[in-house]
Amino acid sequence: MERSKFPYKPILLIDDEKQFLFSVTFALNSAGINNVVECSDSRKVLGLLSEKPFSVILLDLNMPHVSGLELLPKITQEYPHIPVTVLTAVNELETAVECMKNGAFDYLMKPLDNNRLLTHIRRSISQAEMQTENILLKEYLLTDKLKFPEAFMPIITQNKVMRSIFQYVESIAGTSLPVLITGETGVGKELFAKAIHSVSKRSGSFITINVAGVDDTLFSDTLFGHRRGAFTGADRDRKGLIEEAAGGTLFLDEIGDLSGESQVKLLRILQEHAYYQLGSDSAKSTDARIVVATNKDLKSMLESGEFRKDLYYRLFAHHIQIPPLKSRKDDIPLLVDYLLHRAAGEMGKKKPTVPKELLSLLQTYNFPGNVRELEGMVFDAVSRHQSGVLSMQSFKEKIMPDMSGFEENVPALSNSVQLEFPEQLPTLQDTEAMLIDEALKRSGGNQTIAAQLLGISRNTLNSRLKRSNI
Repeated sequence: MERSKFPYKPILLIDDEKQFLFSVTFALNSAGINNVVECSDSRKVLGLLSEKPFSVILLDLNMPHVSGLELLPKITQEYPHIPVTVLTAVNELETAVECMKNGAFDYLMKPLDNNRLLTHIRRSISQAEMQTENILLKEYLLTDKLKFPEAFMPIITQNKVMRSIFQYVESIAGTSLPVLITGETGVGKELFAKAIHSVSKRSGSFITINVAGVDDTLFSDTLFGHRRGAFTGADRDRKGLIEEAAGGTLFLDEIGDLSGESQVKLLRILQEHAYYQLGSDSAKSTDARIVVATNKDLKSMLESGEFRKDLYYRLFAHHIQIPPLKSRKDDIPLLVDYLLHRAAGEMGKKKPTVPKELLSLLQTYNFPGNVRELEGMVFDAVSRHQSGVLSMQSFKEKIMPDMSGFEENVPALSNSVQLEFPEQLPTLQDTEAMLIDEALKRSGGNQTIAAQLLGISRNTLNSRLKRSNI
């Protein structure tokens, strides 16, 4: 497989010394930064910039024909989103500082130290990607359009918040910075990771690994691979998943369960785009995009020392918080229809008719298991279904296990439920009216569902409604 280019938009090296260009390009390529364009004739620079987009520019100040001092204001004026680093000798330091006042991102002194060069280039790439992201995000917010709607088709939604997340995904997908996806269990974090990969148009594969319960040795072997003889039983070389994800996306799920030792190794990948196979002393470079997900509160884990701060802030370059289903109940009708169609197709049944009370019942539930829980409910109901209208019994068993009979007995109030009363207590009649009103709101006006929420029969609710003139 052909090695993918990193960064996505090339780096432009401008210097009249061809040997210098060669040495810088070699140093960058050795570190996995392999998308580099060399220019030894300063007269061609503006033409190159007009022909294709660049991520970073390294510009020498002293060159024949057109000097870097002449080029700099033209570049920063026409291409302000591209970080320009000027290359200077020791006796030109004051000039370099003046260049920064005129729009240069930074300066480097010759002769270049390779470690400092690589650190600087990676920082410049990150800066360029964040600027590009901001530009794209502004465009999406102004137009309210998606460029790649097909990438989000597996995520069933009509919710405005979810659509704004889609726009954010499109704005960050083209960068190489890591992405942290957070949200409750069952909200669809892996679907968003796949959408990021799809929109990015990266040439490599989407590779996923669940790190929950994986110790450091297994994590290293699975992710990095090993050389023959690295340990007992290692009779041949084995590629790791990060090599399988070359040019693509590596998705690490349940990142909150990663051990401390493994966190250090992941941090090295993010900082240096390099790793060591088990049994090897030589580093291998990687251009895989890292996307991670967790349902844990990483901020509280920082305070307890369970999660490294440096790793957290590296991962936090881009953050996607997926809202739970209880926060987007407008998606429930759409999801139910989609899941019924899918369940019926997989079980070879005709899609059942949905009773009008079902959607009202589902709207009253908070879905701690989110979309995954709703999926289980629908598939269970369809598996029991014979013909005609879909039975609500299986849904009631899961949503209201204590109310399936809903006669006159009112279920005992949970000890965890606390009611707060004002200083002036309301009357029983007022309290009853408020409870009935709230139950009707939650049930969308469906009296059968409202009665179930209140733990009374439909007839009892009817009589109390008449008595209270509601």
